[in-house]
Amino acid sequence: MVAVASVVVAVGAVTGTMSAAGGEAGPDRARPVATASPRPEPPPAAPSSPAVPSPSSSPSGARPPSAGASPGPGPSVSRTTGPRRPAPAPTGLYLHPESRVLDWVRANPDDPRNAVIASRIAGRPAAVWFTDRDPDTLTSRVRAVTAGGAAQGRVPVLVPYAIPGRDCGGHSRGGTPDLDAYDAWIDRFAAGLGDGEVIVILEPDSIAQSGCLTAGERADRFASLARAGRVLKEADPRARVYFDAGHSGWNAPAQQADWLRQAGAASAASSDGVFSNVSNFHATDDEIGYVRAVLDVLGGPPGLGAVIDTSRNGAGAPADGAWCDPAGRKLGRPPTLRTGEARIDGYLWVKLPGESDGCAGAPGTFTPSYAYDLAR
Repeated sequence: MVAVASVVVAVGAVTGTMSAAGGEAGPDRARPVATASPRPEPPPAAPSSPAVPSPSSSPSGARPPSAGASPGPGPSVSRTTGPRRPAPAPTGLYLHPESRVLDWVRANPDDPRNAVIASRIAGRPAAVWFTDRDPDTLTSRVRAVTAGGAAQGRVPVLVPYAIPGRDCGGHSRGGTPDLDAYDAWIDRFAAGLGDGEVIVILEPDSIAQSGCLTAGERADRFASLARAGRVLKEADPRARVYFDAGHSGWNAPAQQADWLRQAGAASAASSDGVFSNVSNFHATDDEIGYVRAVLDVLGGPPGLGAVIDTSRNGAGAPADGAWCDPAGRKLGRPPTLRTGEARIDGYLWVKLPGESDGCAGAPGTFTPSYAYDLAR
């Protein structure tokens, strides 16, 4: 099977969360909508078994690190050894009131699938994706989400997804024109964070899928990601920023940790840890073992933790490595900041269940038949 990065469609957030994007044509344009995370077909990653690219927010098929793929020089990252602040208090995660699944539930009260979808999907907190290139309204849209969470005393989950060359030219191709534009975009994103508790899932696939870049391009991207983490945490000291660890079927822990370190994920100034399984299907227990192995190799502050996308992993990954709305998948553990597992800070729904990868429906659109199959 080919390990594919999380797939997002450029037109809308395809990873399964609300997409608060503006300035690009397509479904994720006008307002925050719970939609799939925006990434196109994931490029193949090197899995232990034959890999097959999977277009979802994170590569569903995974393989071990590609032979001979060695990370290029990256930004030097200081390894802070001081204690990290404690994990966020379990005050609960924020449910944004605008999403495609909520739109469907409100518009179809008599549909026989309504009650199941409303209670098991629409009523659960999911991430909000920001995917557009036009930064003019970015700060205000981020602020609308973070202010909503602060008003309820709950923690919003935000996904900035605008790195140039995202998805290595797959279905979710796009992003800002260059890294200078990206740095400016992140500055505007950070300006909307406020001063409350917030979780930031920084650029899905940007590290795990970086093997498609040259050594120089990879070093430049990692420098921008390290800067992004610093900017976000300086703007809101209560923000918790997590970096891309791919998933358990993709890169080997040592390879992934090496790249993460170069991108600033071992520095307390930039990072609170890593995330895995975005838009993918790997079982939670597999992901727990994998992210702990990555964190062990990564080093850095002793308190670095991990969050795992459990939105569609209730039945585990398909044996054949299928990534595009594969049959037989189920909802995973509900989103929570109480995991009971050491070093696991949360189970999150980064991909919104029911938003298609592009097979059950158009990429990033809410597909009630698919949602119902996942939820029942």
